[in-house]
Amino acid sequence: MAPRRTGLVIVLTGDGKGKTTAAFGQALRAAGAGLRVAIVQFIKGAWQTGEVRALRRTGLPIEVVRSGRGFTIERLRDPRIPMSEHEAAAQAGLVRARELVSGGAADLVVLDEIFGAVTAGLIGEADVLALLEARRPETHLVLTGRAAPEAVVARADLVSEVRLVKHPYVRGVRAQRGIEF
Repeated sequence: MAPRRTGLVIVLTGDGKGKTTAAFGQALRAAGAGLRVAIVQFIKGAWQTGEVRALRRTGLPIEVVRSGRGFTIERLRDPRIPMSEHEAAAQAGLVRARELVSGGAADLVVLDEIFGAVTAGLIGEADVLALLEARRPETHLVLTGRAAPEAVVARADLVSEVRLVKHPYVRGVRAQRGIEF
């Protein structure tokens, strides 16, 4: 009989760039090892990012759920999209995340920018903690975003903090396709 896998809770947080990139790399590694992988992206809108395009090109059976309506930060938010739509999208993502972590359809689940959804008030910290409780013991869970709640960090098996040291945005260099998205 094969040994049972021990699912890990992995938190990628901090103010630096690279959390989503690291999570997608983990998803690729897991899929390459034959694990069933699903990614739920909070906050991010309908635009196709480079990482999602690349996943589609691989042909790997990785489910990607976009459960955001775009930026929620006031200076970046599209004023034509009411906050109620952002909230509804995040709640739909939360429902799918709960199905994935508790149902056994995925061996590794990435919840990208879930902490951003908490910070924006779209979902609650209690919702994230409930996902941790609902997770099957053999399911790996990767959670990303700035400002991971301490209660989540305390329950995680692995926490990496990505720290901003220097970023070209400060010099006025705008986000570039293939680097930031």
